[in-house]
This record gives sequence, C-alpha cells and structure tokens, in this order.
Amino acid sequence: MDTAAPRTGLTPVLSRHWDEPQSWTIDNYREHGGYDGLRAALAMPPDDVIETVKASGLRGRGGAGFSVGTKWSFIPQDDPTTPHYLVVNADESEPGTCKDMPLLLGSPHSLIEGAIIASYAIRAHHAFVYVRGEVVPVLRRLHRAVAEAYDAGLLGSDVLGSGFDLELTVHAGAGAYICGEETALLDSLEGRRGQPRLRPPFPAVAGLYACPTVVNNVESIASVPSVLAHGPDWFRSMGTEKSPGFTLYSLSGHVEKPGQYEAPLGITLRELLDYAGGVRAGHELKFWTPGGSSTPMFTDEHLDVPLDYEGVGAAGSMLGTKALQIFDETTCVVRAVLRWTEFYAHESCGKCTPCREGTYWLVQLLRGLENGTADPGDVDKLLDVTASVVGKSFCALGDGAGSPITSSIRYFRDEYAAHLDHGGCPFDPVRSTLMAGVDSI
Repeated sequence: MDTAAPRTGLTPVLSRHWDEPQSWTIDNYREHGGYDGLRAALAMPPDDVIETVKASGLRGRGGAGFSVGTKWSFIPQDDPTTPHYLVVNADESEPGTCKDMPLLLGSPHSLIEGAIIASYAIRAHHAFVYVRGEVVPVLRRLHRAVAEAYDAGLLGSDVLGSGFDLELTVHAGAGAYICGEETALLDSLEGRRGQPRLRPPFPAVAGLYACPTVVNNVESIASVPSVLAHGPDWFRSMGTEKSPGFTLYSLSGHVEKPGQYEAPLGITLRELLDYAGGVRAGHELKFWTPGGSSTPMFTDEHLDVPLDYEGVGAAGSMLGTKALQIFDETTCVVRAVLRWTEFYAHESCGKCTPCREGTYWLVQLLRGLENGTADPGDVDKLLDVTASVVGKSFCALGDGAGSPITSSIRYFRDEYAAHLDHGGCPFDPVRSTLMAGVDSI
C-alpha cells in the first residue's frame, strides 16, 4: 500500500498513519486525534450529528454514492420502544476491490469510532460489523481493537460518561459475494441463507430483525470521525462540489506500484498513474475499470475523466468501489470478461431466473469464443442474453455481470470478431501478443 508522505494531489486522512509501527492500536490512534470526533458528537444532540454529516456531503463509499447523513435520517424516531441497529458492511467481495480490508488492518479504530458516532446519531444501542470469514487476520485485529475500545470505556455502558450505551458485535460471514448486497447481508446476519429481500420495505424501516436499520460500508463509517472532528467545511475543501471529500482508490493490475492511494474525489487516472509509477515498463494501457469488474470498463481515451460520481457517470460508467484495475495490451479482453463472468455465475444466489440462468449462458457463449466453438452470430447473441439479465434480475448482481460484456463489445468488438475469425483466442499465451494474421486489431 502507498503510505508515502503527503504530496500534491493526495490527501492521506484514513491512511495517514498506516506505515507507523502498530498503527492498529488504540494508543497510536489517539496520538493522531482518534476519538476526538466521538467526543464532539457526544456533546451534540443526535439530530445535530446527522445534520453535520449531511452538511459535509459525505457520500457512501460502498458503490452507490448515496448521502450518508440522509440515509441516517430515514430511521424513524416515532417509537422509542423499537430498537434500532447499525450494520457495517465489511463483506468486501467485488473483484479488484481492496480498500476496506487494508483500512481495517491499518486503522480499525477509525471504523469503531465511526460506528459509535453513527449509532449515537440514529439512536442504536447495538451495532454489527459483518466481515468476510476468509480474512482471518482482519477478524483478529478487529476483535482486538473492539476489546481495546471496551477496556477504554468507549463501548458498553455509559460511553465516555455520556449516558449512551452501545454493544458492538463482529460477525464473520461465510464468504458469499451476494452478501455484499445489504438485504442479503441482513438475512445472513440473522442466520438464514444470504439472498436479497424484496423491497419495500427498506432496511431503514424493516431491516435487521425487522427493525429500523442503517447499513453502511466500512469506508463510509470510517470517514465520519474526521467530519465531526474538523467540520463539514474542512471536508468540503477536498473533492468536488457534488462529490466532496477524500477517498481510497485501489490500483491493481499492470501498474508499477499497485496499492491504496487516498486522494480527493475528482482526481484522474492519469494523475493516479503518476503516483503509481505508470503502467508497467514497456507496455501501454489497454483498458481499465473505474470501480471494480461490475462497472463498465474504460480505455485510454478516459484517462482524464474526473474520478467522482458525476464525472464517471457522464462518461458512461460508475465510480463504484473505486477499484481501478489496469490492463495493458498483453491482455485478451474476451478472456478477462470470461473470468469475471464465471465469477458472477458462480456467485449468483439463484433466487431469480434471469440471473441464475442468464449468467450460466453468458459463460457458455464466452467460453465458445475462447475455445473456438462459437458460431458467427454469438457476439450478437451475447448481447441479447445480457439484455435479458440487466435490469431484469432481483438485485444488482445481474447488472454487474452485464457491464463488462456490453462495455467490452462497445470498445473492442474487433477483438471479439478476431476470436471468431481465428477459431479461438488469437493471443499467444507464451508471448502474450497477438498471433500472426490478426495484427489488424
């Protein structure tokens, strides 16, 4: 991960002390102003905390980009006898996304502090962190940090003498991609098979245990303490007008220095590549994803697209989780899309027919293109099947499965045609270059 000293264009806030010895301890966190935001929040009425987060313009960092403060305000407060819950979605599963786990390893107390503030604001007395069960080191570190917070009087009864009580439970999921969808996560947390729920009702009305619930991403919650400690104007001094603040960009793939780069929203890939040392030596950018494999891909034509919600959307994709996967000219785009589609077919929960059946057939068509058994009309058939999945499935998994297919055909249809003409993949797996006879791609 990139933890170098601040430079122009980078805004290390969440990551500012990741490179220090034992950055994950409560003592180190407090040395950097940790829990100052909590003290500021506890000195305010809960509704004022919500308004402060609203004023900051903080948008959800899990992919949707919805206003965090507005989401908190949806929790009904008319029945004080009904419990409220906060659930933190740490089930990081999107291919290419690798920001929440490093954050929890490097600074778990930023999440804990944010969870306490959020719970206080929505009047919740029990919060849950749902973590992928495979990331055992993260689970151990988070459990240890929670224990430190209890010992310091930051969790449990009468938090910091405020009269506010909060229990925080860390729950290990079983490793299903679908549980990144908030209602499937809630079902899993309740002990059932993780599958998306029919909405309405939405979690704000009937979430965990059919009670009002806020579900936020790790980075969203971890960004809250700095807003309370420094104020909305400070937060808005970074980023853009509609997408203010800082965020973690995950660069992976064919770059010299992959890792986490914390920067203001609105930075471009060209700028980030400067920090990451550029595309690997001797090669050039071919295509990339702005927000993980479920977002429509971009090409080198999009190097200067502002990486905020509006800029990426206007260019035809989604910012998503800001997982920037970089691929150079040695990569077969059809093969890359096949690997992603195999993932989505495997991870489909099977609840709805368009996704369950559609992703299966998408894999068969792409495999045919790769192994030379495709028919001449299979590229158009691929688009037809994708159209039967996108917008028709129960949750966004179907939409995500279709994004790399439609965008890759838009930008690289000639490469799909070359697979048909060549009778299989025209890329030489040894030399990783186009084989003779298809240099016109």
